[in-house]
Amino acid sequence: MILVIESIVLCVLFTIMVYIMSREPIKTLYNYPPKIQERVKSLEEYKDKIPTQENKIIAKSLASIFIIIIISLILRYVNGYTTFVEGFGYGFLLWTIVNIYDAVVMDIIWFCHDPYFVFKGTEDMIDEYHNYWFHIKGSLIGEVLALVICAIVGLVIQFIL
Repeated sequence: MILVIESIVLCVLFTIMVYIMSREPIKTLYNYPPKIQERVKSLEEYKDKIPTQENKIIAKSLASIFIIIIISLILRYVNGYTTFVEGFGYGFLLWTIVNIYDAVVMDIIWFCHDPYFVFKGTEDMIDEYHNYWFHIKGSLIGEVLALVICAIVGLVIQFIL
């Protein structure tokens, strides 16, 4: 039962975070399929608004640190885990649940079909906005990233908390 509650709480927190970030879709340009990114970068209207690759790396690094802290604290002080294997395994399970939620609910159901996320000047690219494979590939990459993040969570639980 705790897995269900933790999964729901993390999905809600993730949804809130995505909602806040998505208020300015240009800031999330690198979460769009490559053809849309290219088109937006070529449009005069967005020239001075496009985030740099450096901004993307900084944002993803900060998000990773935040995720490590949150999952580590939950697993240590809510679940009572104290070993690397517990932290890594359960952390990976939670990550996978949120990752699937992100790919299916947030990306494929919401993002791909909400006109709010269509950049002016890309309205003819509906097939690219409905590029589900792009989001599934992103989810698979997220699972690989989870191995690293959850290994760090396991180490934090084992040695720090």
